[in-house]
Amino acid sequence: MSISGAAKLAGIIGWPVAHSRSPVLHGYWLNRYGIDGAYVPMAVKPENLRRALQALPLLGFAGCNLTIPHKEEAMRAVDTVEASAKRAGGVNTIVIDPRGQIIGSSTDGYGFIAALRAAVPRFDPSQAPAVVLGAGGAARAIVAALLDHGAREVRLVNRTPARAAKLAKELGGEVRGALWEKRAEALAGAGLLVNATSLGMEGQPALDLPLDALPTDAIVNDIVYVPLETPLLAAARARGNRCVDGLGMLLHQAAPGFESWFGVKPEIDDGLRQAILATLQTK
Repeated sequence: MSISGAAKLAGIIGWPVAHSRSPVLHGYWLNRYGIDGAYVPMAVKPENLRRALQALPLLGFAGCNLTIPHKEEAMRAVDTVEASAKRAGGVNTIVIDPRGQIIGSSTDGYGFIAALRAAVPRFDPSQAPAVVLGAGGAARAIVAALLDHGAREVRLVNRTPARAAKLAKELGGEVRGALWEKRAEALAGAGLLVNATSLGMEGQPALDLPLDALPTDAIVNDIVYVPLETPLLAAARARGNRCVDGLGMLLHQAAPGFESWFGVKPEIDDGLRQAILATLQTK
């Protein structure tokens, strides 16, 4: 597909950024819908983030995504921080409005819920407690999304109890911290288990978590997508739990930004999934 001088522009800012699959993801949609536009990776050092964001309207960008390590700092660099970013504790999507104002939001929570409901259409967070492992940025966005969609109890399990307690206090709702040593016991009666840590990721230690106490009708989600089938998902699948891999969240969180920048609501289809899987297999 050719790009004209009137092409709509967006991209992703990170440091580093070469590992990001977002250019492939958005490039797939641009080609599929025949859009005159481009989505480019931009490696920006942390100390240059504010100036880089301020340059976006001047360069004609419709917006961008943000990845590590910029999500938290962006909250202090944009003109407006939307409620979704405040709840998630960071910005991952930026839209430039018609006045040139820089609007920061988070689509991580949206992507998490959308991926779960795509895999399990009847998923209802209010029906049973959710267990979330981790208390980092991804965990915060996930817990906030669960609460905002009606979760009555979220058990937050983290190696550092103080960090879990801090997150629980900031988000409010029925968030209860649980000791890492008691993680297996925290699964009793749960309807959803989410691994929001890097444990089980390629190159990282495995997640040590006996699933005996987890009901077999619970959903198990691992936000790790390299490998796609983590040891946690393999163990859960073997005992009959419904499993949701981490690729779904990656794909669904990208859709709102694409629609804002390029004016088309994109479909999450098997072709997109296969395009991203191909990049994972080449790493």
